Amino acid sequence: MIRLIDIFIATFGLLLGLPVLVLIYLIGLFDTGSPLFFQKRVGRYLKPFTLVKFRTMSVGSASVATHLADKASVTRIGAVLRRTKLDELPQLWNVVTGAMSLVGPRPCLFNQTELINEREKRKIFCARPGITGLAQIQGINMSTPELLAEVDARMLKAMTIKAYFKYIFLTVAGAGAGDAIKRR
Repeated sequence: MIRLIDIFIATFGLLLGLPVLVLIYLIGLFDTGSPLFFQKRVGRYLKPFTLVKFRTMSVGSASVATHLADKASVTRIGAVLRRTKLDELPQLWNVVTGAMSLVGPRPCLFNQTELINEREKRKIFCARPGITGLAQIQGINMSTPELLAEVDARMLKAMTIKAYFKYIFLTVAGAGAGDAIKRR
């Protein structure tokens, strides 16, 4: 049932949001010259998939988890996209193709071995990764792997249609910090 809802909402979102997607893409051409960002992430059953987002950092920036990223590499436009979570919009395509869900554990990088191990212990990889979820709403990021895996497990165990829509609504309403890069 959730998969059908994912497909419907993501397809509707891509069609309705097409003017915004095109506008952000065009702005991105002027900002970085390469508006889309593609990255291999850990998907369902530990299978790799290519996550697509709007680029928020300079081309050639290190491919690391957000909490490890260099704040200086985020462009001015990128900072706005991260704060408003608009950089996530292209992931609706990942939802349509089945690599992701709207709600689920955020997909990690393959070099985040501590998080992968914590998630494996809790069978998190049986679920599709999501654009948002309980951890994102609560502002928990990948810098605390054990806590993140525990919250992901709690979310998946208690997932209902009502909770699914609650997480989406809270994300759209602005809950969570988006992909904020901490000052060093």
